[in-house]
Amino acid sequence: MKKYWIVTYGCQMNKSDSERIASVLENKGYQPALKKSEADLILVNMCSVRQSAVNRVFGQNQKFKKLKIKNPKLKTILTGCVLKQDEPKFRKIFDQILKFEDLLKYKPKYQNKSSAFVPISNGCNNFCSYCVVPYVRGPLVCRDHKGVLEEVKNVIKKGFKEVWLLGQNVNDYKSPINHESNSRIFANKLEIDSRVINFAKLLKMVNSIPSDFKFFFVSPHPKNFSDELIDTLAQCKKFGKYLNLPVQSGDNGILKKMNRNYTVKEYQRLVKKIRKKIPGIKLSTDIIVGFPGETKKQFENTVKLFKEIKFNMAYIAKYSPRPETAAFKLRDDVPLSEKKRREKILRELIHPVK
Repeated sequence: MKKYWIVTYGCQMNKSDSERIASVLENKGYQPALKKSEADLILVNMCSVRQSAVNRVFGQNQKFKKLKIKNPKLKTILTGCVLKQDEPKFRKIFDQILKFEDLLKYKPKYQNKSSAFVPISNGCNNFCSYCVVPYVRGPLVCRDHKGVLEEVKNVIKKGFKEVWLLGQNVNDYKSPINHESNSRIFANKLEIDSRVINFAKLLKMVNSIPSDFKFFFVSPHPKNFSDELIDTLAQCKKFGKYLNLPVQSGDNGILKKMNRNYTVKEYQRLVKKIRKKIPGIKLSTDIIVGFPGETKKQFENTVKLFKEIKFNMAYIAKYSPRPETAAFKLRDDVPLSEKKRREKILRELIHPVK
């Protein structure tokens, strides 16, 4: 029996994809290996968001060579978020580069016993200047709400207590199937009278599923985090009261360069509304330090924002240039040592929940 081993880098969406890729491989007769050295096939599901993640994949080369000496029949496959201009380099390392189509057709092989990932969309239309997601995952494509709800019900039946709804920007979700007929299906139960099933309405439907579980989601965008969505979260008893709300910078000049389409004041007002409507909510954020041209004064504005909002958690990235993005044209002029210094300062301002 042939065995496989999957290495996953990056976001929850990549982890979710790997769970479905595992099902694809098992449908082809493979079984999971207990360790990498036993595998006949090693698949790397990569992330291209940061150069450091790409470098980790390049770092697999020597390991593969050693493993192929022990097992000459070993096959290596690369998939995931791969920039076209990186492909020639990767073809020297991997036997094959694959793009899996229609992964949602396959039932995932869940890796976590308590939390289940359920994708609701793929791709993104935002084109933040530092991000490669629109180039590697393509434009936003939403999954129909009936498929999402069916999968949520299935994971709950399996005993999962946490459901994570995934998308590059979940706020942009709109069910692509016949909105009018499907809104009628749920109209009596949920009093939905709009033809369009957006993210807020999808959450109401998830919340109405009878069982003891909590739901969470990643990632929303501050620019269109609506009052309707805030009110919905406040009403949903099954919402886990945790929100990752990426701000990326606390300076308006940097936010404009990042093409984030909101100001610091707008972000502050949004957080204030969320905390007022949902008391006790835990808040995390994403931050990039050392974005091209970020001065010490601009960084201090981010420090000021951190002190004011008191995030419970922060995912802090040191900026690294990525080809094909708009920011790649800008000079990466903040030294690595300064990026590390700024990262350390922000980490010390996090307020973890006790």
